[in-house]
Amino acid sequence: MNYNETLQFLFNSLPMYQRIGAAAYKADLENTNALMELVNHPYHRFRSIHVAGTNGKGSVSHMLASIFQEAGYKTGLYTSPHLVDFRERIQINGEKITKEHICHFVENHYSKFLEMKPSFFEMTVAVALAYFAQETVDIAIIETGMGGRLDSTNVISPILSIITNIGFDHTQFLGDTISEIAFEKAGIIKPKTSVLINEFTEESKAVFVQKAKQESSQIYFAEDICTLQNNSSNPFINEITAQTSDCELHIKSPLAGDYQLKNISGVIAAIDILNKQGEFKIKAEEIQKGIENVIKNTNFMGRWQCIQEKPMIVCDTGHNQHGLSLTIPKLQRIKHQKLHIILGVVNDKEVDNILDLFPKSGHYYFCKASIPRALDAGILKEKAEKYDLIGEKFSTVDDAIQSALKKAQKKDLIFIGGSTFVVADALMFFNNIND
Repeated sequence: MNYNETLQFLFNSLPMYQRIGAAAYKADLENTNALMELVNHPYHRFRSIHVAGTNGKGSVSHMLASIFQEAGYKTGLYTSPHLVDFRERIQINGEKITKEHICHFVENHYSKFLEMKPSFFEMTVAVALAYFAQETVDIAIIETGMGGRLDSTNVISPILSIITNIGFDHTQFLGDTISEIAFEKAGIIKPKTSVLINEFTEESKAVFVQKAKQESSQIYFAEDICTLQNNSSNPFINEITAQTSDCELHIKSPLAGDYQLKNISGVIAAIDILNKQGEFKIKAEEIQKGIENVIKNTNFMGRWQCIQEKPMIVCDTGHNQHGLSLTIPKLQRIKHQKLHIILGVVNDKEVDNILDLFPKSGHYYFCKASIPRALDAGILKEKAEKYDLIGEKFSTVDDAIQSALKKAQKKDLIFIGGSTFVVADALMFFNNIND
């Protein structure tokens, strides 16, 4: 099979949670362990950092990868989902995995895939870990897909585990209380392996402390290691002064959502822990450059991203109550005349919890992302009207964007969000018209 045929096999033959939802979810690691046996447990051949959390794990993973790149280490990065190109999920030093490698991997194990019937995510983890081992990376940053305890990435033996925060998302799988969700995320804490907690509540902290004690693992809290102050009034740059016991950093971060402050604090704390453990020697200027150059170094997209200025178009992948509660207030602080909101969600989210956060003053363009799991735009429109969110429905994200662009004036503001997949479709739309 060529590359396109290989992708079609992966997308269509193997269950993919991002596309079909619960039918692709497997609540055990049986398939993953079998796949690891098939590829000779590649995660034993490189060091890794494991990142879990409700929100922020992608940002933390990308910033860590960028810092290690700046420090001269050959750095693997595994994240999900992708936005534009499947190969975004698997990178080394900002270079996406080659199409040839993906084709060869699937071809070599094709008969076993048919026999084992792994999920799309299980297979992707196997591709990534085997690739990092083959390419002899110095360090790999591995982001969980969902949860932690039963996530396919949880076969690795990291030198540090990081949990960014706990919020309500994927409750049908992870539980509907903070303690239950924290228990699933805490599943990445490994025996005698340090764990760093970025954000916590008293409820989640108790779970993490208990799990760390069970595993004889040293637990750290980012707020005890790094303090920072945001000195910026620019909505698209965070000008940060960060302080640890060893250094003071002055950083201009292009990841400018307010929620990024906790992520940045956690990243700096993680490097501080690794330096003191003697795992790596990363200098203050390399931390600074890594955070400042994260978009260039790792091709990071979709997080409070300004696509154009007149009219200003901003997209963000925040898709749950915790994430949007930080994004929406920042949106409302941007000076504008009229607000246009292109909104779509997936059909297994607690939609009422997020609709209540959106401003009633905006004009809405309800749309459906190009995946089977997306909620019908008409249903979303009906639900939104109960919260006085008024607008029109569109069958695609492209149609919604085209309508908004026709109506918006130069001083207006267009926001695109509600789902990672709405942002993905939007980025594809703008890529196509700019080519």
